[in-house]
Amino acid sequence: MELQMLKKISKRQFIRSGLVVIGATAAGLQNVDGFAKTLINMGTTNISLPGNLGKFSKESPYAVTTPKGVKCQICPNNCILKEGLDSICRTHVVKDGKLYTIAYGNPCSVHIDPVEKKPLFHYLPASSSFSIATAGCNFACLNCQNWEISQQSPKDTMNVELFPQKVVEEALKNRCSSIAYTYSEPIAFYEYMFDTARLAKAHGIANLLISNGYINEKPLRDLSKYLNAANINLKSFNEETYAKLNGGSLQPILNTLKILKEEGVWLEITNLIVPGWTDDLNMIREMCEWLVINGFADNPLHFSRFQPLYKLTSLPCTPLDILEKARNIALKTGIHYVYIGNVPGTTAENTYCPKCKKIVIERRGFAIMSKNMNHDACKFCNTKIAGVWS
Repeated sequence: MELQMLKKISKRQFIRSGLVVIGATAAGLQNVDGFAKTLINMGTTNISLPGNLGKFSKESPYAVTTPKGVKCQICPNNCILKEGLDSICRTHVVKDGKLYTIAYGNPCSVHIDPVEKKPLFHYLPASSSFSIATAGCNFACLNCQNWEISQQSPKDTMNVELFPQKVVEEALKNRCSSIAYTYSEPIAFYEYMFDTARLAKAHGIANLLISNGYINEKPLRDLSKYLNAANINLKSFNEETYAKLNGGSLQPILNTLKILKEEGVWLEITNLIVPGWTDDLNMIREMCEWLVINGFADNPLHFSRFQPLYKLTSLPCTPLDILEKARNIALKTGIHYVYIGNVPGTTAENTYCPKCKKIVIERRGFAIMSKNMNHDACKFCNTKIAGVWS
């Protein structure tokens, strides 16, 4: 990429473009400068449609022809498309009666992150994750924090050429334990994620799904064969809220949680508390009770603080006392590991032993300050701490 081209975009656009490695210094990573230069040397690319879809497209296996058009079967949106129409997620099109992804090998964001940033607190702490995203999302959240890429098509973002084999090579080169499919919505670039995950597993690299969980059962079970861990954003526990705030529905996400558990994928759950939308404590209690009843008491729950972004800039940040009340409700309901995110310095970033209540992992932001565990158990009382530790 020429420096002249870089000058034409804003700092925020440059960061979103994936041509720099965010958070690498804090994670203590090596060879970061070399990786950033590698991406810049790859250059950027754009997709031009219609016509020849080009090398950043691939036929999707999850499609069926109907009298109304070609139906995408990846997520519950179940888009029925004719030529010239984009899917809701903006990453799938129909050409010559077949469904294609146009989000294949062309990520707009590529970073090396600490795994704690996902957030995954009980999965290989202090390890590095090679993180990728293309443009697109199958939701339309009013509070989206990555709307510059999630609410765009790969046709409209600055992308780098990074096919599955190259993703794996770069992850290995940069000594990353995992590859995370994240930032926008991985379900929107499912085919790219699937092929990368399959290749990564063959090379001994773990795969992490950071997602809204809005996916149909068949593609999820197929993907789960290659997944090691996931963080699913359970955005609320109310169908009406899901429809109005996110443009989706609750039940498919609950199904996703159950399927991931059945498939043996380590799971953590995030709940963003948005003032006036998802801060009802009775709803939060109902959500926590459902999680415990359905066997998720040992799966960490992250309550995340809302920041005024995108279409909800008029709202305040989530009050700290609401986050603390939500955490107390979850703990009293029987969830063993409950965290508060986006609040610097809170002690609710730490992992506490559910039996003796002592700190087994002390955190400050994404950094591990101390660890009081003997392999997978509390060193003070020998209680097993749920998670994947090695």
